[in-house]
Amino acid sequence: MQNIVILTGAGISAESGLKTFRAEDGLWENHPVEEVATPEGFARDPDLVQRFYDERRMRVLAAQPNPAHEALGRLERELGDRLLIVTQNIDDLHERGGAGRVLHMHGEVLSAWCQRCDARHRWERSLRDGPSCPSCEMVSLRPDIVWFGEMPYQMGRIFGALEQADLFVSIGTSGAVYPAAAFVQHARDARARTLELNLERSAGSALFDETRLGPASKLVPQFVQDMLAA
Repeated sequence: MQNIVILTGAGISAESGLKTFRAEDGLWENHPVEEVATPEGFARDPDLVQRFYDERRMRVLAAQPNPAHEALGRLERELGDRLLIVTQNIDDLHERGGAGRVLHMHGEVLSAWCQRCDARHRWERSLRDGPSCPSCEMVSLRPDIVWFGEMPYQMGRIFGALEQADLFVSIGTSGAVYPAAAFVQHARDARARTLELNLERSAGSALFDETRLGPASKLVPQFVQDMLAA
């Protein structure tokens, strides 16, 4: 049985109504990225940033996993710890689709991070009204999101998994955002087979052994069915 690392991006959640909030002009829901996705922006206007992620949180809670998320949940049930899902998405649709081994490299919008005691808590309500941390009772919670200028989570674990992978699959990603864009080359260097599932060819498409184009809700269940049949 082979080891598989799967990277997912905005394309897998788009069919659940969670489209990427960064537009082609660089604005995030009509805000410059510096305002809502940097530590400096949070320091300047925490109310704006908290309101921005409160809105994202409510959208995630209202969304439902689609057949692509559910198919990966089925694959995990069969492969167990031979499968690792690394996602750039901040939603919890993989988990609600049945997957448990999910690494959120850019954080989770349904998590609050205390800047005083470093605790993280599942969070489904507003942070804008300044709730206290359940661990230390200080008013110091921020969205548990990796902002520009911050290091993505668990990079050592990700690269370790890529070095042991027999197959690397990229689903619904642009291939333009680093460090995730470098994963395919790292997998190739480790002699893994590489597969891209996407609506259109990504910026790194030439690095994949195979590219299949179409919506994730169709491509991913077929990929999982093929893997389980094999």
